[in-house]
Amino acid sequence: MNDSVTAFLPISPRDVAARGWDTIDFLLITGDAYVDHPSFGTAIIGRLLEAEGYRVAVLSQPNWRTLDDFTQFGRPRLGIMINAGNIDSMVAHYTAAKKKRSDDAYSPGGKAGLRPDRALIVYANKAREAFPDIPIIVGGLEASLRRFAHYDYWQDAVRRSVLLDCGADLLSYGMGENQTIQIARRLANGESIQTITDVLGTCYVSDSPVEGSFLPSYDEVCNDKRQYAKAARVELDEQDHIRGKKLIQKHGNRFLVQNPPMPPLTTQELDRVYALPYQRYYHPSYEAVGGVPAIEEVEFSITHNRGCFGACNFCSLAFHQGRFITCRSEESVLKEAEMLTHNPHFKGYIHDVGGPTANFRFPACEKQLKNGLCKGKKCLAPVPCKNLIADHTEYLAMLRKIRAIPKIKKVFIRSGIRFDYLMEDQNDAFFRELVEHHISGQLKVAPEHCSATVLDRMGKPHIETYLKFLNKYNTLNRKLNKNQYLVPYLMSSHPGSTMKDALALAMFLKEHHLRPQQVQDFYPTPGTISTAMFYTELDPYTFEKVYVPKTAEDKAAQRAMLQYFRPENHDIVRKALIAMGRRDLIGNGKNCLVPAAVNTNTMAESARKQKYKGRESHQWKPKSKRK
Repeated sequence: MNDSVTAFLPISPRDVAARGWDTIDFLLITGDAYVDHPSFGTAIIGRLLEAEGYRVAVLSQPNWRTLDDFTQFGRPRLGIMINAGNIDSMVAHYTAAKKKRSDDAYSPGGKAGLRPDRALIVYANKAREAFPDIPIIVGGLEASLRRFAHYDYWQDAVRRSVLLDCGADLLSYGMGENQTIQIARRLANGESIQTITDVLGTCYVSDSPVEGSFLPSYDEVCNDKRQYAKAARVELDEQDHIRGKKLIQKHGNRFLVQNPPMPPLTTQELDRVYALPYQRYYHPSYEAVGGVPAIEEVEFSITHNRGCFGACNFCSLAFHQGRFITCRSEESVLKEAEMLTHNPHFKGYIHDVGGPTANFRFPACEKQLKNGLCKGKKCLAPVPCKNLIADHTEYLAMLRKIRAIPKIKKVFIRSGIRFDYLMEDQNDAFFRELVEHHISGQLKVAPEHCSATVLDRMGKPHIETYLKFLNKYNTLNRKLNKNQYLVPYLMSSHPGSTMKDALALAMFLKEHHLRPQQVQDFYPTPGTISTAMFYTELDPYTFEKVYVPKTAEDKAAQRAMLQYFRPENHDIVRKALIAMGRRDLIGNGKNCLVPAAVNTNTMAESARKQKYKGRESHQWKPKSKRK
């Protein structure tokens, strides 16, 4: 880490002048604070453009109420690139209950409210107002997940493609590095943005039809939930760089065109991205307000892979980053680990060596290298595919070498471990060393639920796999004289989950002596299959009817059931149990979830008797009755 401001990308006209520039080529606008670390998309794109020889400035969390921030750098020579931040701006602002969040880990000092709702639309329209004729390209997670017509949970309505609402020229979906390089080179060569319509991994708007596969139109998905479910399925199925098709969705008299996905970065390309000269810290200008909290989890973490073939239905990874696994070379990862030991903040602990899923190091099977991932199927759920190759040899060898680097005391794995994939590996060497070396007292895993019906809707393995994993985990801990725990991630109110399913999970937790302190309510975010189920009440792959808990009362009851042991939840759980005809679970019995309700009248009578207990013992009577 270099504390010199000039080591960071310029964030002000003064920084630009300090570099001797009279203009910039690209302005990067972001809804996050500027953190120069490869866990932040703005840092990657900015450093990549810099490495390509372009002059880049970063405009972080601009004041969107005026044009002043947007025009302070003057007119960029080639274009403006905009993202809303590392997460969707609506998720950054609101809880699953649609309540305003009180903080923002991606903002200086953790302060909330420094970016607008639907930041991508606001920023892009403001940039267009400032520079009507300049090329504007939007990207990042918010753009990627909202590229087609999509259900918006906060508005409770289907919105059109974000590209139409923001008025940008191009939308880059997915991870974006190669799209950015190609677009920048073509703009630098003098090509008009209007003719750059063939870059893979991008979307544009056409005034006339083009050749490709047509999705149900915006009007159709607004008016027919079955058509929405169909569109959601096709959009995900074609998110494959080998067999993915060009997709077109009509919006009124215009056409949203998505080119096929850009191939994921090769190992060599990933190595280059992670070798760029990041300062690996937030910009020094934020120090006075307490820095940027989001750096804490990633400052000493290493990303070794991309993609996730686990493809849970509620996760946006499959639609954004893709299911195909690529990874960095061992040499690249070891070089980064050694570099971290020279950071003055380093205390000897690598917090994570992972990625979207830590223990994926290569594609799920050899077939994927030629044919892509199977359409409409999952590699791990409901049971692992017979073609799955489960092998941790390479990952384990890399971890061993990291552990051997001087000054490194401990290497943790904190990003997700797919326990179902782990259980398929016939060699338990990684499992043993995971328990022995890479856990800090507890391991977080995500069984999510115990109901087979709910797990099928989630795209997760059945609970029996988790129980086998749990048993082996406990066995290894005993053998290694470790006192380490599993912390299960659980989700309430996912589409398909009834109160009976919530009760089944509560009984499962009681049987296994688990008392989760946190339970995640299902959060319908754009672009996922689970969100399509939430909106349409249909399974996009079978068109079966799906029960969806939508009311605040239903959601509160399911969440309370999973935390039945909390006194503040007893009334809600009792009410739900009575409604299900399960009074047998109320009381003090061994299998009971909550105690019987206390009769307030009885309590009042008991208090009265206690108050007059002494007087009654002396046969106290009113004065008028005394003799």
